[in-house]
Amino acid sequence: MEKKAKYYVFSVGWFAKKSISLSTNVTNMLNQTLDQVDLDILRLLQQDATLSTKAIATTLKRVNTTVINRIKRLKDLGYISGSTTLIERKKFGDILIAYTQVHVNDHTAETLLSFQEEAVKFPEVLECYHMTGAFDFLLKIIVKDMVGYNNFLVHKLARIKNIGALQSYFVINESKRNLNYPLDHLL
Repeated sequence: MEKKAKYYVFSVGWFAKKSISLSTNVTNMLNQTLDQVDLDILRLLQQDATLSTKAIATTLKRVNTTVINRIKRLKDLGYISGSTTLIERKKFGDILIAYTQVHVNDHTAETLLSFQEEAVKFPEVLECYHMTGAFDFLLKIIVKDMVGYNNFLVHKLARIKNIGALQSYFVINESKRNLNYPLDHLL
């Protein structure tokens, strides 16, 4: 009787669940797909990127070298692109967060790519998304105060070519901030 293995294939940004028979070809295929151990490692690292491989191995009841090899493979395949420390922004006093929608006048590939390349250079821009809808881009911008936002807008953002309209929304209160992908709900 053949054993069945569950694995997850990631293609074009969508997740498809498959069940296959174990064979020599499957072993090669599993090197490029995620199984439950990989997902558990990702889940743990999203919660706390400072966890040691030993702590992860203990939690998952695995051998440390297995976890080390899995993390290396996840990095090599691009599932892990880095780690960061979350800073409690409230400790820095009042900081202004703006979500700014940007409409560009020209929708050629050159203009769209140029805007993205220029916008992400600014340290005030934490996130930049190319969007569908009435506006072309959504920027998450962080500055000290409204004066700082005005300076950023006038002296940096407005100097990018082909900007048409801007519309900004300012954060009053942050009730949730979570950077973890809900892997259970995506698969």
